[in-house]
Amino acid sequence: MDYQTITFELAAGVCIITLNRADKMNALTTQMRAEIAHAVTQGGKEARVVVLTGAGRAFCSGQDLGDRTTAASVDLERTLRDEYQPMLRAIVDCPVPTIAAVNGPAAGAGANLALACDVVFAAENAYFMQAFTRIGLIPDAGGTYVLPRQMGMAKAMGAALFADKISARQADDWGMIWQAVPAAQFEATWRERASYLANGPTAAFAAAKSAIRGSWDNTLEDQLAYEAQEQGKCGKSRDFKEGVLAFTQKRAPTFEGR
Repeated sequence: MDYQTITFELAAGVCIITLNRADKMNALTTQMRAEIAHAVTQGGKEARVVVLTGAGRAFCSGQDLGDRTTAASVDLERTLRDEYQPMLRAIVDCPVPTIAAVNGPAAGAGANLALACDVVFAAENAYFMQAFTRIGLIPDAGGTYVLPRQMGMAKAMGAALFADKISARQADDWGMIWQAVPAAQFEATWRERASYLANGPTAAFAAAKSAIRGSWDNTLEDQLAYEAQEQGKCGKSRDFKEGVLAFTQKRAPTFEGR
């Protein structure tokens, strides 16, 4: 795909997808959603970690309301089903770890795009905002699913109803994201962590992602059985053998992702 609204970089096992409509605060359009879905899928095949970030001062301001002629003409159910869901599924189903590097404001669907990733780093000058009720809508793009699971019911309900800005530090304190990072250290931090994942046991990461994401639908017995099954597979991998050998030899492991 010839990307027009994003950039795609691949180096040293790290795929960096940058939302590239800085003049519109990287607001999401039909084209951008399709490009993100394609790029994440491609990155999952070619890299060992995928990073989503934004160009300019914002991560993503959500839906570009100017992408349609009038609000009344928009079929929001179709848009969510045919455009948002494939993009979000590409992120959630990505076989390698996904990182959201939230460099600035993440509002509406832009916030939930970030929260769909496995790990979220946010610059301390960034914020998250469930802006939907300000225009008479409900949180979408997975927001009603992920928010109560990450923040708890009380915080999720307040975020949805009041549509207040949630600072990166608040998001960190509430368990909404992995880490808020001082702006001066932000890029170096997420790049270092992305490199760590790119050099890690990729198959084990994939199994951990699947087990943790699937745990919400399982009983304890089901989850224990699934853990045993996946651990059995990991125990037969080259990375497990290398990890044990490196431990006994008191050196850093060299994982191959298999």
